[in-house]
Amino acid sequence: MITVEHLTKCYGDFTAVHDLSFEIEEGHVYGFLGPNGAGKSTTMNIMTGCLSATEGHVRIDGHDIFEEPKLAKKLIGYLPEQPPLYLSETPKEYLRFVGQAKGLRGSELEEQIEEVMELTRITDVQNRAISALSKGYKQRLGIAQALLGRPKVIILDEPTVGLDPIQIIEIRDLIRQLGRDHTVIFSSHILSEVQTICDQILIIAHGQLIAFDKPENLEKRLLSPNEITLAAEAPEEEVRDILSGVDRLTQAEFSKEEGYTAVRLKTDVQDIHAVSRALFLAFADRRVPLLEMSLKKANLEDIFIELTEQAPQEEPAGKEKEADEP
Repeated sequence: MITVEHLTKCYGDFTAVHDLSFEIEEGHVYGFLGPNGAGKSTTMNIMTGCLSATEGHVRIDGHDIFEEPKLAKKLIGYLPEQPPLYLSETPKEYLRFVGQAKGLRGSELEEQIEEVMELTRITDVQNRAISALSKGYKQRLGIAQALLGRPKVIILDEPTVGLDPIQIIEIRDLIRQLGRDHTVIFSSHILSEVQTICDQILIIAHGQLIAFDKPENLEKRLLSPNEITLAAEAPEEEVRDILSGVDRLTQAEFSKEEGYTAVRLKTDVQDIHAVSRALFLAFADRRVPLLEMSLKKANLEDIFIELTEQAPQEEPAGKEKEADEP
């Protein structure tokens, strides 16, 4: 559906996006994840034809966004981080303007306006001034305008930024619903949001793609080891001897406390509870009391931190001029 090939964007001698390549298949929800200044908004602006590229190509359903812009852009609905709303108009007036700009006329225009208002649940506020709407309704209206023209691809740049928890849940539900009929790409800084909504996750850092996979596969391939912290009422030597009989422990850090030995363990086993069970039984067999045991299972946040910290960095000559940071 979307092919990005060797995409590069330079601002002077600073490279904001460097040799970025990936393919987006039809009918999935993709999360675009990365820290501020990673190049997410720059990439999205190039993919939608709002920004030129220094090098590389973007093809939407076979149409090059630079060489066949009209054909390619008809397939895309885009919500930038700051929704392009006219605050003096009502939602219905604004949607009529956007629809006409997209070439819709007559009954088809009115039909699609009603369709997107119902889908985004803004029908009840269609005749209010946009300036009087909440941030959540404004975001819904921004998504509604992106849906006009029935594009195959919906690209949303930080659609939940600045929303309260209830509004965030509502927008997440809307994105899931859109994913049934559209290919959806959205960027976010909320890791749990990406993990729960997306079929695939792209992680970008320093303008380069560093991971692209299903959430569960990222967990299997890239997670930091799970951790178990325990405190045993025994000398360190005895604790070490007990631990030597437990499989799949990859690291142990000991500290001597008054009356007990504390140890932080790491394991490469995804089923951390199976390892904790083996530890409990090993200490029980030796009749050594466990005073404490706590588990820490690595998650998507650990993946994100690990990958972005390990990503290669180029020395920037200036600050990236994109909308990643509000």
